Amino acid sequence: MKSEQITPPSSRQIDSRVAALRRIAVIPALNEEDSIAGVIAEIRATDPGFQVVVIDDGSKDRTSQVAEAAGAHVVRHPYNLGIGGAVQTGLQYARDHGFDIAVQVDGDAQHDPAEIERLLGPIVEGRADLVVGSRFLEECDYNAPFARLVGIKLFAAFVSLIVRQRVTDTTSGFRAINRRGIVLFASDYPHDYPEVEANVLVFKHRLRLTEVPVQMRNRTTGASSITFRMSVYYMIKVTLALFVGLFRRSPTPLEEK
Repeated sequence: MKSEQITPPSSRQIDSRVAALRRIAVIPALNEEDSIAGVIAEIRATDPGFQVVVIDDGSKDRTSQVAEAAGAHVVRHPYNLGIGGAVQTGLQYARDHGFDIAVQVDGDAQHDPAEIERLLGPIVEGRADLVVGSRFLEECDYNAPFARLVGIKLFAAFVSLIVRQRVTDTTSGFRAINRRGIVLFASDYPHDYPEVEANVLVFKHRLRLTEVPVQMRNRTTGASSITFRMSVYYMIKVTLALFVGLFRRSPTPLEEK
């Protein structure tokens, strides 16, 4: 979705509980020069109190320059670390700069910043430490390749068993976390296709996870890196990683140093 195709929503009244918190939007981005400015503008229009950090994960285009021109703080990786590495860098920035809440928003404009308010609700109400925007709690126009959809459903069933609660969208990258989650993920975060493993990591550290329904837009610029072959590889690799993660000792205390 190109920047000029996005119409920023009107600014709205911000919940006083949200307004009292330092909040940051973390945007991992790889070659998203066509969409990144629009994403930043939408976040700011939804809630001007959000600071925005864009993690340029080794882009070959003008993602960094466009993001800086749009007013975001940019952290550049000299080479591509993958989505997990990019998100962790953003959360390290959030931890080190004292933010209370971090929201992860993809740089391709598939996430609608107008729905950030839904993600923040359970956190400010004290009901959750991690809130995931799910495409499958309500009717949604999201269209996924068959192999990816099968993987999403299988992981949802598997992770539900592990964390002992129903989860429906373990691969969603549209999520919000409080300070406890920021500290945890800044120190210990999976790097390859991390969202599934992150849900289990939250459970192991006894943080509270909940989902809220969101709508997702279809990608109109760039291309997904997950082909059919990559979907199969992803399912095998993440399944193995989940088993390993269940038995490894958790190295990360939740207390801040």
